[in-house]
Amino acid sequence: MRVAVIPGDGTGPEVVAEATKVLDAVAARFGIDIDYEYHELGGDRYIRTGEVLPDAELKSLSEVDAILFGAVGHPDVAPGILERGIIVRLRRDLGQYINLRPIKLYPGVRGPLRDKNHEDIDFVVVRENSEGLYSGRGSFAHHGTADEVAIEESVNTRHGVERCIRFAFELALTRPRRHLTMCGKTNILMYAQDLWQRVFDEVAAEYPDVTTAYAHVDAVCLWMVLAPERFDVIVADNLFGDIITDLGAAIQGGLGVAVGANLNPEGVSMFEPIGGTAPDVAGKGKINPLASIGAAGMLLTHNGQPQAGAVIDAAVARVAGELSSLDAGAMGMTTSEVGDRVVELVAR
Repeated sequence: MRVAVIPGDGTGPEVVAEATKVLDAVAARFGIDIDYEYHELGGDRYIRTGEVLPDAELKSLSEVDAILFGAVGHPDVAPGILERGIIVRLRRDLGQYINLRPIKLYPGVRGPLRDKNHEDIDFVVVRENSEGLYSGRGSFAHHGTADEVAIEESVNTRHGVERCIRFAFELALTRPRRHLTMCGKTNILMYAQDLWQRVFDEVAAEYPDVTTAYAHVDAVCLWMVLAPERFDVIVADNLFGDIITDLGAAIQGGLGVAVGANLNPEGVSMFEPIGGTAPDVAGKGKINPLASIGAAGMLLTHNGQPQAGAVIDAAVARVAGELSSLDAGAMGMTTSEVGDRVVELVAR
């Protein structure tokens, strides 16, 4: 398995180092050969060379089996340059049209919701990852004047909407509850959300074994806090999916265990922790690496090694419950000690 590794900025290299350490341990146990290819992409390279993501490097990344990503963002680089130039471009040019976010409260982890435990918080968000308000379409009129108008366009194609919704239905079939909720705003957004609702209803007719529901995005946020057990799989457009998954990270205990995948089911996918670069704790051994390690588990699962991926997920769940806190600097272990503990578990 050829895995491209992009450590990135801040704490990215620290958490990725622990993830590859765990990958090596589980690979040894299951007889998997992993060949790492490291790519220096991020703020330091941009400052030094002016390069963000050269075409030749993008081509190289398109030829591997999977990408393990750390984080990008640099205090000396204007916001958006690295994020759009690396993350958004990889998602777009590699066709990673699904953002998959499991929202799971591990046993032993104290979440912020009173009277909710790991049996109540266990669902998955399928976010459309290439269209909508993130398509980069829009314009200004009378820029810089008192009469300025800014227009941001939400671009939704039937093809893009349908492949996302169909992926969500297929995922729901693999889960015990077989339930799918569409998250939208059909009462206000007259065009894009009408397309989403019509396609959702049409595809639902092909999946009689999956029960369905609809909820406005504001209601989804409400129920994620009051009754998260309502949800099994949620499908949403790019913007709404982005918003509710950050809320999901909060109710599962925080960014320390929040993991995501940018999937091209027919091509190269990218796996990453959801937290940022955390420059205030970079290099101090305080950051929680469990999300990056969990991303490594997802990488294996989605690349033909589900048993190895499940072993990592089980180890992450156990270690999460052992930590004093999921927050950086309050775990009761250093970054490398957390990785060592996961290695100990996956090895046996």
